[in-house]
Amino acid sequence: MQQAINDTLQPETMNSRLAIIMRGLPGSGKSRWVDEFISAQPREVADLIRRSGHFSTDSQFYRSGEYCFDNTRLSEYHQRNLTCFIQALSASVPIVICDNTNLARWESMAYEAAAKALGYRVRYVLIGEPRDEEHQLLCAARNSHGVPLEQIKRMAGLFEPF
Repeated sequence: MQQAINDTLQPETMNSRLAIIMRGLPGSGKSRWVDEFISAQPREVADLIRRSGHFSTDSQFYRSGEYCFDNTRLSEYHQRNLTCFIQALSASVPIVICDNTNLARWESMAYEAAAKALGYRVRYVLIGEPRDEEHQLLCAARNSHGVPLEQIKRMAGLFEPF
């Protein structure tokens, strides 16, 4: 995984602005990759990303430290996540990360368009192979939000390579 982290941030991007858009099933390791990527940055950059450059719709479902998914709020929370992501871009945070599943192309289009419009280089990071059945089983077993295998399989069916 370390090699993928190093490949994402090449020396020529160190002084430019970078938007990272994560892709993958729940439990694939997206958030772990993000944590390792952030930890690999210089301390001041890592602190800035943690404070104002890392966005995940899932984070909005936490109440008193407990994950409480509410499907009726999903659309609202996705919109909030996008809004916060765009605000970070507008504030010129050097590295901004969208840590959502982004399995279908349309899910990430607004993030990509905003980043490019505001002068950011965009890098997609796909974790795992969503259509691989073994990977789906692994994701169902280790995702932290209790997403069952059948839902993982449905989500994998939405995956669009690009």
